[in-house]
Amino acid sequence: MPQVEQLTEAVAYHGEGPVWSQSWGGLKWLDMLAGEILSLLPSGAVERRSIGEVVAAIRPRTAGGAVVATQRGFALDQGNGVPLEHLPDAFRDRGLRMNEGACDPDGRFYCGSMAWDRARGRGSLFQLDTDYKVREVLGGVTISNGLDWSPDGRVAYYVDSGNQQVDMFDYERDRGLFHRRPFVRISQDVGAPDGLTVDAEGCVWVALWGGSAVHRYQPDGSLDRAVRVPATQVTALTFGGPHLDEVFITTSRDGLLEGAEPNAGALFHYLPQITGQPVRPYRG
Repeated sequence: MPQVEQLTEAVAYHGEGPVWSQSWGGLKWLDMLAGEILSLLPSGAVERRSIGEVVAAIRPRTAGGAVVATQRGFALDQGNGVPLEHLPDAFRDRGLRMNEGACDPDGRFYCGSMAWDRARGRGSLFQLDTDYKVREVLGGVTISNGLDWSPDGRVAYYVDSGNQQVDMFDYERDRGLFHRRPFVRISQDVGAPDGLTVDAEGCVWVALWGGSAVHRYQPDGSLDRAVRVPATQVTALTFGGPHLDEVFITTSRDGLLEGAEPNAGALFHYLPQITGQPVRPYRG
């Protein structure tokens, strides 16, 4: 079985949100708390772009550029280096921040929030529609995290890290997310569920914060594969490469003691012998 390899130095304090898109030439990910968008260049070098505040999630737009979740809302990025076009804040509470997001099969962008102090139930999951209107679709969230859809678009998988489990929803365009129920419960002994992605076979890959691993679960919730990562705080992952047969894994050194885990914050790479799904873009 292929092993995980370290692809970059520890270039991020809190690496998050990796996304592969041909529209922007490959892989982007985030140094979330530093407010920087990172791009992996063909040379292997890392290009950084600061947006001046927390950057929680990013997805390509069909109109070009990207949609970005910022500290308290959403913004449009034209992709030509000009400043972001900020939309009205989704919330005003400075004790909260956005944390992670994704697009649904109908091109709407979601991002969820959490309290800076991680207080239970203060966060929400928000939807940015294609007409730029924002609405709350789920309340009472502690740490809103990974979100992705099955290949047929009928099931969504969602992580509230405060619950130690991955949930699943049915999904329809007009009803959105409904019929929430548990998908898999994850023991604290193996880490907290963080980011996730769904592969082309419908299996769910979950990053384990504090667990030095990524788990792959079958659609019935059974554990199919455990992949060890040489960093404790594994945050998120995505499929990428020209054939979507590579996995890129982000890590964090947030909260670690100085000098601990020198590779925390690095980007890691894994060849799973499985392909992923193309990223779903924002249609606004």
